Amino acid sequence: MTIEAMVEQRREPVAHVHRVGYANRALRKKRCKRTKKCASTVPMALQDLFVSCRQMFKGPDSVPLPEEIKRLCNILDNMKPEDVGLSSELQFFKTKAAVKGTPRVTYTTIYQCNDFSMCIFFLPANAVIPLHNHPGMTVFSKLLLGKMHIKAYDWVDPPRADGPDTPIQLRLAKLEADSVLTAPCNTSVLYPTAGGNIHQFTAITPCAVLDVLGPPYSKEGDRDCSYYKDFPYTASSNGEMELKKEEGSCYAWLEETEVPENSKMDGIEYLGPQVDESRC
Repeated sequence: MTIEAMVEQRREPVAHVHRVGYANRALRKKRCKRTKKCASTVPMALQDLFVSCRQMFKGPDSVPLPEEIKRLCNILDNMKPEDVGLSSELQFFKTKAAVKGTPRVTYTTIYQCNDFSMCIFFLPANAVIPLHNHPGMTVFSKLLLGKMHIKAYDWVDPPRADGPDTPIQLRLAKLEADSVLTAPCNTSVLYPTAGGNIHQFTAITPCAVLDVLGPPYSKEGDRDCSYYKDFPYTASSNGEMELKKEEGSCYAWLEETEVPENSKMDGIEYLGPQVDESRC
Protein backbone atom coordinates (compact mmCIF):
# COMPACT_ATOMS: atom_id res chain seq x y z
CA MET A 1 0.00 0.00 0.00
CA THR A 2 1.28 3.44 -0.90
CA ILE A 3 0.96 5.94 1.96
CA GLU A 4 0.18 9.49 0.92
CA ALA A 5 1.95 12.34 2.63
CA MET A 6 1.12 15.89 3.45
CA VAL A 7 2.94 18.96 4.70
CA GLU A 8 1.70 21.67 7.04
CA GLN A 9 3.17 25.05 7.85
CA ARG A 10 3.00 25.83 11.57
CA ARG A 11 4.08 29.03 13.24
CA GLU A 12 6.40 28.99 16.23
CA PRO A 13 7.62 31.92 18.37
CA VAL A 14 11.08 31.98 16.79
CA ALA A 15 10.56 31.04 13.16
CA HIS A 16 8.19 29.67 10.58
CA VAL A 17 8.79 25.95 10.39
CA HIS A 18 7.73 23.47 7.75
CA ARG A 19 6.58 20.24 9.38
CA VAL A 20 6.30 17.05 7.37
CA GLY A 21 3.77 14.31 8.08
CA TYR A 22 1.87 11.54 6.35
CA ALA A 23 -1.84 11.35 5.63
CA ASN A 24 -4.12 8.35 5.99
CA ARG A 25 -2.51 7.47 9.33
CA ALA A 26 -5.66 5.70 10.56
CA LEU A 27 -5.88 3.74 7.33
CA ARG A 28 -2.25 2.63 7.70
CA LYS A 29 -2.76 1.44 11.26
CA LYS A 30 -5.95 -0.37 10.38
CA ARG A 31 -4.49 -2.33 7.50
CA CYS A 32 -0.89 -2.70 8.62
CA LYS A 33 -0.34 -4.40 11.97
CA ARG A 34 3.11 -5.87 11.27
CA THR A 35 1.62 -9.09 9.95
CA LYS A 36 3.09 -11.26 7.22
CA LYS A 37 0.51 -9.85 4.84
CA CYS A 38 1.64 -6.32 5.68
CA ALA A 39 5.29 -7.22 5.02
CA SER A 40 4.56 -7.60 1.32
CA THR A 41 3.63 -3.89 1.15
CA VAL A 42 7.16 -2.71 2.02
CA PRO A 43 8.74 -1.19 -1.11
CA MET A 44 11.43 -3.55 -2.34
CA ALA A 45 14.05 -0.79 -2.55
CA LEU A 46 13.48 0.28 1.06
CA GLN A 47 13.59 -3.30 2.34
CA ASP A 48 16.73 -4.04 0.29
CA LEU A 49 18.34 -0.92 1.76
CA PHE A 50 17.51 -2.03 5.28
CA VAL A 51 18.76 -5.59 4.77
CA SER A 52 22.01 -4.38 3.17
CA CYS A 53 22.61 -1.98 6.06
CA ARG A 54 22.08 -4.82 8.52
CA GLN A 55 24.70 -6.87 6.68
CA MET A 56 27.38 -4.26 6.03
CA PHE A 57 27.49 -2.04 9.12
CA LYS A 58 29.36 -3.79 11.89
CA GLY A 59 29.58 -1.11 14.56
CA PRO A 60 32.22 1.45 15.61
CA ASP A 61 35.73 1.45 14.10
CA SER A 62 34.60 -0.43 11.01
CA VAL A 63 34.23 0.78 7.42
CA PRO A 64 32.15 -1.16 4.87
CA LEU A 65 34.04 -3.00 2.15
CA PRO A 66 34.20 -1.44 -1.34
CA GLU A 67 31.82 -4.02 -2.79
CA GLU A 68 29.35 -3.35 0.04
CA ILE A 69 29.50 0.39 -0.56
CA LYS A 70 28.90 -0.17 -4.27
CA ARG A 71 25.88 -2.35 -3.51
CA LEU A 72 24.34 0.20 -1.15
CA CYS A 73 24.96 3.05 -3.60
CA ASN A 74 23.24 1.07 -6.33
CA ILE A 75 20.17 0.61 -4.14
CA LEU A 76 20.07 4.28 -3.14
CA ASP A 77 20.69 5.50 -6.69
CA ASN A 78 17.51 3.73 -7.78
CA MET A 79 15.34 4.76 -4.86
CA LYS A 80 12.40 7.06 -5.52
CA PRO A 81 10.53 9.42 -3.19
CA GLU A 82 7.55 7.03 -3.25
CA ASP A 83 9.70 4.34 -1.59
CA VAL A 84 9.51 6.38 1.63
CA GLY A 85 5.99 7.74 1.11
CA LEU A 86 6.90 11.06 -0.53
CA SER A 87 5.91 12.77 -3.77
CA SER A 88 6.92 15.87 -5.68
CA GLU A 89 3.22 16.79 -5.68
CA LEU A 90 3.25 17.51 -1.95
CA GLN A 91 2.63 21.16 -1.14
CA PHE A 92 5.96 21.34 0.76
CA PHE A 93 7.93 20.76 -2.46
CA LYS A 94 5.72 23.05 -4.56
CA THR A 95 5.93 26.04 -2.22
CA LYS A 96 7.64 28.98 -3.91
CA ALA A 97 7.02 31.70 -1.32
CA ALA A 98 9.98 32.58 0.91
CA VAL A 99 9.75 31.42 4.51
CA LYS A 100 9.75 34.27 7.02
CA GLY A 101 12.45 34.18 9.68
CA THR A 102 15.06 31.40 9.78
CA PRO A 103 13.89 28.27 7.92
CA ARG A 104 14.09 25.27 10.22
CA VAL A 105 15.04 21.79 9.08
CA THR A 106 12.75 18.87 9.95
CA TYR A 107 13.91 15.26 10.23
CA THR A 108 12.32 11.87 10.70
CA THR A 109 13.94 8.53 11.52
CA ILE A 110 13.00 5.49 9.46
CA TYR A 111 15.11 3.10 11.53
CA GLN A 112 17.95 3.29 14.04
CA CYS A 113 20.08 0.81 15.95
CA ASN A 114 23.59 0.83 17.44
CA ASP A 115 25.18 0.04 14.06
CA PHE A 116 23.36 2.39 11.67
CA SER A 117 20.47 4.79 11.18
CA MET A 118 18.21 5.68 8.25
CA CYS A 119 16.61 9.12 8.32
CA ILE A 120 15.15 11.82 6.08
CA PHE A 121 15.88 15.54 6.32
CA PHE A 122 13.37 18.08 4.97
CA LEU A 123 14.84 21.49 4.12
CA PRO A 124 12.64 24.43 3.11
CA ALA A 125 14.14 26.73 0.47
CA ASN A 126 17.17 28.63 1.87
CA ALA A 127 17.42 26.33 4.91
CA VAL A 128 20.94 25.28 5.90
CA ILE A 129 22.43 22.30 7.69
CA PRO A 130 25.64 24.06 8.84
CA LEU A 131 29.18 22.81 8.29
CA HIS A 132 29.54 19.76 10.55
CA ASN A 133 31.53 16.54 10.82
CA HIS A 134 30.81 12.80 11.03
CA PRO A 135 33.50 11.38 13.35
CA GLY A 136 34.29 7.72 12.66
CA MET A 137 31.28 7.38 10.38
CA THR A 138 30.49 6.32 6.83
CA VAL A 139 27.55 8.33 5.45
CA PHE A 140 25.41 7.88 2.34
CA SER A 141 23.30 10.88 1.24
CA LYS A 142 20.63 10.54 -1.43
CA LEU A 143 18.80 13.68 -2.60
CA LEU A 144 15.27 12.42 -3.22
CA LEU A 145 13.61 15.71 -4.15
CA GLY A 146 14.71 19.28 -4.76
CA LYS A 147 17.88 21.18 -5.55
CA MET A 148 20.66 21.89 -3.08
CA HIS A 149 24.22 23.16 -2.78
CA ILE A 150 26.78 20.95 -1.06
CA LYS A 151 30.15 22.09 0.29
CA ALA A 152 32.46 19.47 1.80
CA TYR A 153 35.98 19.36 3.26
CA ASP A 154 38.53 16.86 4.53
CA TRP A 155 41.35 17.68 6.93
CA VAL A 156 44.80 18.16 5.43
CA ASP A 157 47.21 15.66 6.94
CA PRO A 158 49.28 16.66 8.80
CA PRO A 159 47.24 19.67 10.04
CA ARG A 160 48.98 23.06 9.93
CA ALA A 161 47.23 24.57 12.96
CA ASP A 162 50.44 25.51 14.81
CA GLY A 163 52.09 27.81 12.27
CA PRO A 164 53.44 31.12 13.66
CA ASP A 165 50.94 33.19 11.68
CA THR A 166 47.99 30.85 12.14
CA PRO A 167 45.75 30.99 15.23
CA ILE A 168 45.81 27.67 17.06
CA GLN A 169 42.03 27.20 16.70
CA LEU A 170 42.24 27.13 12.90
CA ARG A 171 42.96 23.95 10.99
CA LEU A 172 43.67 23.53 7.30
CA ALA A 173 41.17 21.57 5.22
CA LYS A 174 40.91 20.66 1.55
CA LEU A 175 37.74 21.38 -0.40
CA GLU A 176 36.34 18.09 -1.71
CA ALA A 177 32.99 19.29 -3.07
CA ASP A 178 31.41 22.62 -3.93
CA SER A 179 28.54 21.84 -6.25
CA VAL A 180 24.80 21.92 -6.83
CA LEU A 181 22.80 18.69 -6.94
CA THR A 182 19.36 18.33 -8.50
CA ALA A 183 17.20 15.27 -7.92
CA PRO A 184 17.25 12.67 -9.27
CA CYS A 185 21.00 12.22 -8.86
CA ASN A 186 23.55 9.70 -7.67
CA THR A 187 24.33 9.05 -4.03
CA SER A 188 27.10 10.95 -2.23
CA VAL A 189 29.36 8.95 0.10
CA LEU A 190 31.71 10.21 2.79
CA TYR A 191 34.11 8.20 4.93
CA PRO A 192 35.67 8.70 8.40
CA THR A 193 38.70 10.52 6.94
CA ALA A 194 37.85 11.07 3.27
CA GLY A 195 35.13 11.92 0.79
CA GLY A 196 34.18 15.23 2.41
CA ASN A 197 33.56 14.16 6.04
CA ILE A 198 32.87 17.78 7.02
CA HIS A 199 29.98 19.08 4.93
CA GLN A 200 27.18 21.62 4.65
CA PHE A 201 23.81 21.48 2.87
CA THR A 202 22.02 24.60 1.60
CA ALA A 203 18.58 24.16 0.05
CA ILE A 204 17.99 26.09 -3.16
CA THR A 205 14.46 24.70 -3.42
CA PRO A 206 12.55 22.62 -0.84
CA CYS A 207 14.49 19.35 -0.47
CA ALA A 208 14.24 15.87 0.97
CA VAL A 209 17.51 14.03 1.70
CA LEU A 210 17.69 10.37 2.70
CA ASP A 211 20.73 9.77 4.92
CA VAL A 212 22.22 6.44 6.00
CA LEU A 213 24.80 6.77 8.78
CA GLY A 214 26.95 3.95 10.07
CA PRO A 215 27.43 4.03 12.96
CA PRO A 216 25.05 6.83 14.05
CA TYR A 217 26.02 9.80 16.22
CA SER A 218 26.65 8.90 19.86
CA LYS A 219 28.04 11.07 22.66
CA GLU A 220 28.73 7.93 24.69
CA GLY A 221 30.60 6.43 21.74
CA ASP A 222 32.70 9.59 21.23
CA ARG A 223 30.89 10.39 17.99
CA ASP A 224 29.36 13.73 18.89
CA CYS A 225 28.78 16.31 16.15
CA SER A 226 31.12 19.33 15.86
CA TYR A 227 30.40 22.49 13.86
CA TYR A 228 32.79 24.72 11.91
CA LYS A 229 33.20 28.02 10.11
CA ASP A 230 35.36 28.18 7.00
CA PHE A 231 37.72 31.02 6.04
CA PRO A 232 39.61 31.59 2.76
CA TYR A 233 43.07 30.09 2.62
CA THR A 234 46.03 32.52 2.87
CA ALA A 235 49.58 31.23 2.51
CA SER A 236 51.75 31.82 5.59
CA SER A 237 54.34 34.56 5.24
CA ASN A 238 57.18 32.25 6.22
CA GLY A 239 56.58 30.13 3.14
CA GLU A 240 55.93 26.92 5.05
CA MET A 241 52.93 26.16 2.87
CA GLU A 242 52.90 28.21 -0.28
CA LEU A 243 50.40 27.34 -2.96
CA LYS A 244 49.67 28.71 -6.39
CA LYS A 245 46.61 30.96 -6.54
CA GLU A 246 44.51 28.32 -8.26
CA GLU A 247 45.58 25.71 -5.69
CA GLY A 248 44.79 27.99 -2.78
CA SER A 249 41.14 28.13 -3.81
CA CYS A 250 40.95 24.41 -3.05
CA TYR A 251 41.84 24.93 0.62
CA ALA A 252 40.31 26.73 3.59
CA TRP A 253 40.87 27.27 7.29
CA LEU A 254 38.22 25.71 9.50
CA GLU A 255 37.43 26.91 13.00
CA GLU A 256 35.35 24.83 15.40
CA THR A 257 32.39 26.79 16.75
CA GLU A 258 29.62 26.50 19.29
CA VAL A 259 26.42 24.85 18.12
CA PRO A 260 24.90 27.29 15.56
CA GLU A 261 21.38 28.56 16.04
CA ASN A 262 20.40 27.33 12.57
CA SER A 263 21.47 23.76 13.43
CA LYS A 264 18.36 23.23 15.55
CA MET A 265 15.90 20.81 13.95
CA ASP A 266 12.35 19.63 14.50
CA GLY A 267 11.84 15.88 14.80
CA ILE A 268 8.62 14.22 13.65
CA GLU A 269 7.31 10.67 13.61
CA TYR A 270 8.01 8.62 10.49
CA LEU A 271 4.72 7.39 9.03
CA GLY A 272 5.92 6.12 5.67
CA PRO A 273 6.37 2.47 4.65
CA GLN A 274 7.90 0.44 7.48
CA VAL A 275 10.88 -1.92 7.10
CA ASP A 276 10.27 -5.53 8.05
CA GLU A 277 12.86 -6.65 10.61
CA SER A 278 11.72 -10.28 10.34
CA ARG A 279 12.88 -10.53 6.72
CA CYS A 280 16.63 -10.28 7.33
